[in-house]
Amino acid sequence: MIFTETPLKGAFVIEINKIGDERGFFGRSWCKKEMQEAGLNSEIAQINTSLSRQKGTLRGLHFQIAPYQESKMIRCTKGAIFDMIVDIRPESSSFLQWYGVELTESNHKALYSPEGFAQGFITLVDDTEITYFTNEFYAPGKDRGLRYNDSQVGIKLPIDPVVIADKDMSWPDFTLDMLT
Repeated sequence: MIFTETPLKGAFVIEINKIGDERGFFGRSWCKKEMQEAGLNSEIAQINTSLSRQKGTLRGLHFQIAPYQESKMIRCTKGAIFDMIVDIRPESSSFLQWYGVELTESNHKALYSPEGFAQGFITLVDDTEITYFTNEFYAPGKDRGLRYNDSQVGIKLPIDPVVIADKDMSWPDFTLDMLT
């Protein structure tokens, strides 16, 4: 696994170290030992799959509050997404800064989002599927969200959203109160 830290401390783009031949390639997409050596949370509580039928479907940005904060590793297994994360750790030097990366079935990249980040994505093609690993179980009532168009963050999407859940559009502007 190849770990490249993003401009947001603790968040990484992860690539498969491909060993190829005439059949294709082999490589690890998950390794507890390598995750630990990179200083990342290697616990897995859930592995989730999400299918979005329409290009321009926006999901998120989601997070859970303490003590249920999640780290996530997101990989696109079919189609393509623009995945985005926002640092919502008040003590961080990159507080309310965002980072985005294209994850596709052909580039095999993943994005690691540590605890204290909001995460979401927009689909770039129809019938897109992602798989993501979390270190924490879903905690009803402890989930929160950050609108993709919150002016405090300034996320720039590569395409306009056409499908957004009412819940994701109804999040208020970000305040520190959202973290409790």
